[in-house]
Amino acid sequence: MSIFVTGGNGFIGTNFILDWLDYMGEPVINLDVLSYAANLKNLASLSGNPDYTFIQGSINDYEMLVRLFECHQPRAVINFAAQTHVDRSIFSPAQFIENNVVGTFNLLEAVKFYWNNLSKTKRNYFRFIHISTDEVFGSLCNDDLPFDELSRYQPNNPYSASKASSDHLVRAWHNTYNLPTVIINSSNNYGPYHFPEKLIPLCILNALSNKPLSLYGDGQQTRDWLYVKDHCAAIRCVLEKGVIGETYNVGGWNEKTNLSVVEALCEILDDINPRLDKISYKKLIVFIKDRPGHDKRYSINSAKIQQMLGWRPRETFENGLRKTVVWFLANQDWLNDAAQANFEKHYL
Repeated sequence: MSIFVTGGNGFIGTNFILDWLDYMGEPVINLDVLSYAANLKNLASLSGNPDYTFIQGSINDYEMLVRLFECHQPRAVINFAAQTHVDRSIFSPAQFIENNVVGTFNLLEAVKFYWNNLSKTKRNYFRFIHISTDEVFGSLCNDDLPFDELSRYQPNNPYSASKASSDHLVRAWHNTYNLPTVIINSSNNYGPYHFPEKLIPLCILNALSNKPLSLYGDGQQTRDWLYVKDHCAAIRCVLEKGVIGETYNVGGWNEKTNLSVVEALCEILDDINPRLDKISYKKLIVFIKDRPGHDKRYSINSAKIQQMLGWRPRETFENGLRKTVVWFLANQDWLNDAAQANFEKHYL
């Protein structure tokens, strides 16, 4: 038996595969096209591991997917593959439609073909887990209740619109073809291997280089933060106990403004990696013009997965952020190499 992961060399996929092999020991086949944010070095520690197979390829290649599923006979497919980052989607929306919408369609069609040709027992056991985001629900006002699984989809940028579209496809393939799918909508992840165009690793990178820590607008945009390894645990839980056709919101119960996140990060750096001049890293914080259509607040209600499946986040934001900073300080070569991917032109 094995599981098939798409996009396993990205941030969340990498952490999931490493955790999966540590906790479960079940073989993993990882398909990744190796776009700009994917990194072969992320999983270099698995070289020679007989339980890990890497294949370079795209979820848009239907015929290749059919061959791979037939060859490896996975009991589950977990789809992390997606173009991410709102800023990039504003510059290049076509890539997001092609990868997140058309790619999900082709993946679903290949999975459907594979699943239809399984024995009845294996069909009943098979699962397709689709990893999505809270951004599909749009923006909340400060006094609005958090998003739950019944919240209306209101995507406000090309990235979130493409992810919303992929969610709708997954739901439709379950309702129309009975494909055994489950959707996970998670809040902002953070942790090791985070590509350095996102807020936390970008600020760490810039702080270590004595560059400005740029925040959009007034820095009061609010997000719920989830330590990536807690997300990995939630995915394992959903694969084991999740109900077919259901959606589960996964969050960390950690609503923070972008400004408060960066200030907390600076305090950790001041403590464990102080500047030679003893001036706080907070002095590097600057405010820049807000990006178009910037959502004000995301908040996730994770009560359903906690009550129905027994999952809950273990990491506090403070401890998770410190672990994250410590990891990046210990892996500055990885951070600097990843930063060579020319992401700065996409940072509005």
